[in-house]
Amino acid sequence: MATQTSQSIEQSQRPPWVAPLAVLIVAGAVLVGLLFAFHQVDAAVGLVQSLVIAIGEASPIIVPAAVAWAVPKHHGVRVRAVLAIFAGLAMLFLTQTLPGTIGADGQTHESGHLLSWLLGLPLAGAIGVLFLPRQAPRTVQLFTMLVMFASLGVALPLLGVHMGATYHFNQDVLWMPRFGIHYHVAIDGISLWLVMLTVFIVPIAAYVSFGSIKTRMKDWCFALLLLEGAMIGAFVALDLFVFYIFWELMLVPMYVMIGVWGGTDRIRSAIKFFLYTMTGSMLMLGAILYLAYTYAKASGGQLSFDYFDLQRLVLPQHVQTWLFAAFALSFLIKVPMWPLHTWLPDAHTEAPTGGSIILAAVMLKLGTYGYLRFCLGLFPEASAWAAAMLAGVAVLGGIIYGALCAWKQDDVKRLIAYSSVAHLGYVMLGIFACTQGSIEGAVLQMVNHGISTGALFLLFGVIYDRRHTRQQEEFGGLAKVMPVYAALFVIVTLASVGLPTTNGFIGEFMIITSTFASTKIGKFNGIDATGAAIGVILGAVYMLGVVQAMFFGPIKKKENEKLEDINSRELIAVAPLVIMIFVIGLFPNVFLTQIKDAAQRIDDDMTSHLEAHHAPDYYEGAIKLAPRSSLAPRALPSAPPPADARL
Repeated sequence: MATQTSQSIEQSQRPPWVAPLAVLIVAGAVLVGLLFAFHQVDAAVGLVQSLVIAIGEASPIIVPAAVAWAVPKHHGVRVRAVLAIFAGLAMLFLTQTLPGTIGADGQTHESGHLLSWLLGLPLAGAIGVLFLPRQAPRTVQLFTMLVMFASLGVALPLLGVHMGATYHFNQDVLWMPRFGIHYHVAIDGISLWLVMLTVFIVPIAAYVSFGSIKTRMKDWCFALLLLEGAMIGAFVALDLFVFYIFWELMLVPMYVMIGVWGGTDRIRSAIKFFLYTMTGSMLMLGAILYLAYTYAKASGGQLSFDYFDLQRLVLPQHVQTWLFAAFALSFLIKVPMWPLHTWLPDAHTEAPTGGSIILAAVMLKLGTYGYLRFCLGLFPEASAWAAAMLAGVAVLGGIIYGALCAWKQDDVKRLIAYSSVAHLGYVMLGIFACTQGSIEGAVLQMVNHGISTGALFLLFGVIYDRRHTRQQEEFGGLAKVMPVYAALFVIVTLASVGLPTTNGFIGEFMIITSTFASTKIGKFNGIDATGAAIGVILGAVYMLGVVQAMFFGPIKKKENEKLEDINSRELIAVAPLVIMIFVIGLFPNVFLTQIKDAAQRIDDDMTSHLEAHHAPDYYEGAIKLAPRSSLAPRALPSAPPPADARL
């Protein structure tokens, strides 16, 4: 009787569509089997192919329905609907951007103002927030999220264009003719995914922060929108003056985030962050001004800050070396690389959860992107001269040292911060190796790190809001009381250590193997690749160690016995990141297809410069101008400068 009762309850809870679906599956299997049995192989294969195509086309509907059904019912319709929407968007993204589905005539569909809308929306939104009443925090939050989702929507057309080796959505407007300053923005396969990462991560960070930030909500939303616009602007700017404006603009909102909403030592950490980054920025500004002045002398008096104009300068190696050092120092501080990394653990530890997510996921990538775009693009010989040395620093001072420091941390947030030093060491190693494969892996790993480490900071913020402690010893046995939270943390941890089928694997694998094959870092390529492989092992040691300490074993603290599992807001925030972990891990070619040609362009440019100016002296002649790159966007005609502006 008890067995019959349990069976009837189970049958009553089973969805009504399960039985018909099972009948259809069985009938289809029988039909295919009969076709094979009667030697109708072509018909059977055609039927299977038709079914696969039909399922693929219907996947944006099937997958969300399955996700909504799989989410535990106690989360309610609102949470299940949001997660289903995220899953549907992920499947729609995959079906529209898989290799072979991107058109080759993408340029005919490009808008010349799309990037201006993309970076202008959050900046205009930040100004709009100032006019909203401070006494209505919910209105401010809603307005902020609407602006961020609008920016995400504006960015979606970027995915429909095949990037290739050229630049797209180019907009070049002469802004200050007297000084040769252009408003010049464009995007290529390198910056595409970093822009998409920005518009994807910032709304998540904002949404999760609304659960923990309780004071000065208007100021917080203003800082978020200003920071988003500045980061997008830095990724798309191709005039160095405009790039520098956005580069400096990013410092202000992050400084305020740490200094106002941070922890007990927030003022010291905010000042340290500002001083480190400002020091490098001042050196870069001096180098930018020198480049513009030198271009004016070489071109007959017309100043220019345009990236493609300055790329034409053929500079002696001793000049390149000093300019390269100024740019590189600014970018390596932002990454950060050893020994310039000490500001990062303090900033991450004291920053609120939303600030830590944005800092790790996006802001640090401005350093790696800047080095890849400007150091390799403007100073190829000096970059090649320093590559072997910097690759060694990336391995020893970044990957291995960062991993060892993370291993010894009792503060979980500092552990995750040091893991960023280690993971970004792989990115920089791929850039220094400068092969097509290593650059592809480096750009993909920038995105991977943003998703995985952003998710780690988000998930640790969940437990910090409940326990208000960062020490590993204060936890233990959390899997017993917070099983869903524990499962999500384990998934993100495995992605961080590079488990196959997760996003972290393919990027690190490409970087290590391409480093081994690189000729740009000389005879040390094998040693660097071996050190990077050892770093993977160390990463597994410290990340799995913190999982063991926090989630398994007995519950040692009575404060942990009745902790609430992850709630609806937190689940909605982390779900898109977990989905993207598997999307990138299972379908990396969706991303690599767009990066490939741009990475090949950078490798070819570097190789051609090194072949023309052989080591060890490289070029030691007079400063001159080379022809404009054939892959650069069409140059905007500039009005001749006034007589008093000529040099």
